Amino acid sequence: MDTLKRLQAGWGYPTALLCVYGFFSTLKPLEPFLIPYLTGPDKNLTTEQVTNEIFPVWTYSYLVILLPVFLLTDYLRYKPVIVFQCANLLVTTALLLWAEGMAAIQAMQFFYGVVTASEVAYFSYIYSVVDPQHYRKATSYCRSIQLLGYTMGSVLGQVLVSTSLMSYYNILIMTLVFTAVALATSLLLPMPQRSMFFHRRLSRAATTKPSAASTPPNTTEEEEEKDTGGSRPPETGTRECEVTPERVDASSQRSARGCLEVIRHLWRDCLQCYSRSLLCWSIWWALATCGYNQIFNYVQVLWEHVQPSQNFTIYNGGVEALSSLFGAASAYAIGFTQVNWTTWGEVALGSCSALGALALFLMTFTGSIWVCYAGYIIFKSLYMLLITIAMFQIAAELPMERYALIFGVNTFGALVCQTVLTAVVVDSRGLGLDIIPQFIIYGSYFSSIAAIFLLRGLYIQVRGCRDHAHNCPDPTQVPAQDTNTDRR
Repeated sequence: MDTLKRLQAGWGYPTALLCVYGFFSTLKPLEPFLIPYLTGPDKNLTTEQVTNEIFPVWTYSYLVILLPVFLLTDYLRYKPVIVFQCANLLVTTALLLWAEGMAAIQAMQFFYGVVTASEVAYFSYIYSVVDPQHYRKATSYCRSIQLLGYTMGSVLGQVLVSTSLMSYYNILIMTLVFTAVALATSLLLPMPQRSMFFHRRLSRAATTKPSAASTPPNTTEEEEEKDTGGSRPPETGTRECEVTPERVDASSQRSARGCLEVIRHLWRDCLQCYSRSLLCWSIWWALATCGYNQIFNYVQVLWEHVQPSQNFTIYNGGVEALSSLFGAASAYAIGFTQVNWTTWGEVALGSCSALGALALFLMTFTGSIWVCYAGYIIFKSLYMLLITIAMFQIAAELPMERYALIFGVNTFGALVCQTVLTAVVVDSRGLGLDIIPQFIIYGSYFSSIAAIFLLRGLYIQVRGCRDHAHNCPDPTQVPAQDTNTDRR
């Protein structure tokens, strides 16, 4: 028992449980084949219904739910939100399996929006139960296991579909079992005693509160309340159990003041975090993530359009697995490069965004499914490369709690842009464009991002060269002071 308690008290136990949860929650063999499943005989929906009426529900629900979930995640101390996320994932899979009709599938997309909005709890949890010296390892393990789960799911789905070992229905039954394992694992996670914002002061006071014997005799009640974060221990005697309306009102007022104080603190932190350099990386993060989410959502529709045959989905899972592995390899290689990203970052953002736009145009206008697959692998690898650089640059200049805040704000900005793009371009109540005009707009969107950052990066380089030339003296000229000295 003592060995088990020591094991649970260390950082490895919650990290291992979180890795198991991350693996099984991302193990989704049917995801690369979602469009053929929805438009096939199982659900009998049209491509236009899926594209213009069903998928936009995910974007809208994600945007509406993200902000309250972000605040509740910290207030509830992460674990309840992780369990809530997995429960919604179970509901999503069940609806995808048994629901019929467009309204039910739209409800499925709403629950999936709740799942993605709760993703912030996954990585925030580890920072509340792990010591700071283990942050890097724990984050690396959790990110790697998620990538492994997604890749294994894509490969498994590819094998099952290509060999006809299982139908789409049976693959979803298997996914339901994987999700149930993830839900059971989430229930075993230890409950954190602190959080980054709401419970930080209270936990600090609990660990530093002096005992009655060590309390200085001249300490006042106000000072004691200040030291304990505004919460005094109950007095002994009959008053310990006494609950009056005045105490309830005072407690609720302190809770409301604490919530408002946290929100004001978050707002001040936001204003302080977005310096000029971080603002540039964050703007690219929001804009590029918006475009990437749109490509990821609708690329299967494009593949179906390029090769509308019975076997057009035969390599979807393999392509998703390859694109994830290439993206991870390129992101890993960044750690071994010696580049001054402060100087060359915007040029890199502009250049790689231009290559991504070129890959999107290639996917749009090609008649070959293989070229379309290759363009998607290039685009996704470039995005994962650049988003890794952006995350590294932002995290290098911020403490962990501020990084989590900026992560949430950037994600919210990306969702606002994505909602506007979806409402105007995709939604049937907007333009309701077909898939080819959609991807032309997406390619133009990334071309605009590339032009903005590339021009700004080149301007910074030219200005830096001019400043360097202006500050460096001409070696062919003799300084006036030296000449006067020689004349003397």
